[in-house]
Amino acid sequence: MQIFGVDIGGSGIKGAPVDLDRGDLAQERFKVLTPHPATPDGVADGVRQVVEHHGWTGPVGLTFPGVVTDGSHIRTAANVDKSWIDTDARALFSERLGGLPVTVVNDADAAGVAEMNFGAGRGRRGTVILLTFGTGIGSALFVDGVLVPNTELGHLELHGHDAEKRASSKVREDEDLTWEHWAHRVQKYLAHVEMLFSPELFIVGGGVSRKSEKFLHYIEGIKAEIVPAQLQNNAGIVGAAMRAAKA
Repeated sequence: MQIFGVDIGGSGIKGAPVDLDRGDLAQERFKVLTPHPATPDGVADGVRQVVEHHGWTGPVGLTFPGVVTDGSHIRTAANVDKSWIDTDARALFSERLGGLPVTVVNDADAAGVAEMNFGAGRGRRGTVILLTFGTGIGSALFVDGVLVPNTELGHLELHGHDAEKRASSKVREDEDLTWEHWAHRVQKYLAHVEMLFSPELFIVGGGVSRKSEKFLHYIEGIKAEIVPAQLQNNAGIVGAAMRAAKA
């Protein structure tokens, strides 16, 4: 069975049909740049380009970088335009896609669901936290395999700032930090999250998961096991399609 998944990020919008039996992309993903400002209309046009590129005419699952309630309404918009707040995203995307059935889910929650079913969290019980390091920091919290949605732990306060303003992948690039320097910031963030939730496992996702050998070995003093995401930066696409299949 195949469903189309789209992952909306602060820098890019990417998508592909997903083979739900394998938990992997069925075709090569297509990506467009996220418009700036990332308004609802601009992002919806980007999503349409991605879906039309593949000629897709069935259900579509989409991630969103913020809190999504009742599968549709946007409650926060940290790394996209504030005009997203209170938008009925499902109605907007469905209209822009010519009436196709649409499901919308928090981006890190989607990545987490994919990793728990097909990746680094498969078969793991207890408390598992996936953290996506990209434009911001997304989070997905699982207790015995059950998702606690919309946790948004990237906005925990760390040294007087939103954690993602100190330790996201974008910050590493913007401040030209070495991998070691950035890893020490990530370590402080993980220690803070560990103090609050005492997880058995941290899964590190987002684009940096492809480069885990550059920084994971610098992270010390964390009791939980720390592993890179196995689906890497495709996890959001896979998870979005999984959610759409259950809608």
